[in-house]
Amino acid sequence: LVRDYQFRGAHAVKTLHQWPVVRAGEEKYIFPYQEEADVMFNSALIYELGILKRYARPLLEHVTPDVPEYTMAQYLLSFFQYADDVTDEDDVPNNSILREFIGKSVFFK
Repeated sequence: LVRDYQFRGAHAVKTLHQWPVVRAGEEKYIFPYQEEADVMFNSALIYELGILKRYARPLLEHVTPDVPEYTMAQYLLSFFQYADDVTDEDDVPNNSILREFIGKSVFFK
């Protein structure tokens, strides 16, 4: 959601609308083969949601009740209550995978 907006100009409704197709692709092309990978690692960061919600919340708040994606937007907004706000993203290293979503990555110009 955040990356789609930041780097592709896609609004939340479009991204939420495409999620079922993306998930179906994961179920078909990724998950059945994940155990065959040479290496697997969990790239989740403890502060990731606290930073991402700062970007995602305004995008989700613009989803209006007249579209089918509104329910999912509200669900995601309610989920953010479980994450502390992280306001100082300068502490996120410029080589962190999180930078792929929020910008200022050394890997993308």
